[in-house]
Amino acid sequence: MHRCLIALTALLIAASVHAEVTVQDPWVRATVPGQKTSGAFLQLTSSTDATLVGARSPVAGIVEIHEMAMDDNMTMRMRAVKAIPLPAGQAVALKPGGYHVMLMDLKETMQAGKTVKLTLVVKDGKGELEDVDVEVQVKPLGSKL
Repeated sequence: MHRCLIALTALLIAASVHAEVTVQDPWVRATVPGQKTSGAFLQLTSSTDATLVGARSPVAGIVEIHEMAMDDNMTMRMRAVKAIPLPAGQAVALKPGGYHVMLMDLKETMQAGKTVKLTLVVKDGKGELEDVDVEVQVKPLGSKL
């Protein structure tokens, strides 16, 4: 009985290492016909320390994590980043003017009111990759939040 309890405790501890990531307010900016890029924005909260390391979507040929940042305190520039830390219990916002998911080589026009699928790839504290699938609402072109 004692060995079963130890084994069960070890299993529960191992299971708790996996990050449980919640997604709030996901949206994608609408595009005009022929436009090949858009951005996806959302808020992520992980139950344990984790890292957002990638994303994919059937509506885009290329999906990358990007950051808008000041270059020499003069010009705002966008650049790809390899990962975004998700500290345990802290909401991390991916929003216009900051971190975001860039959808490139779009296969269709992003029409306001529609939804698109987005899969976020998260690395948990043990280094294991987990997929987080999200249905994302397409908002009109002028949307900021």
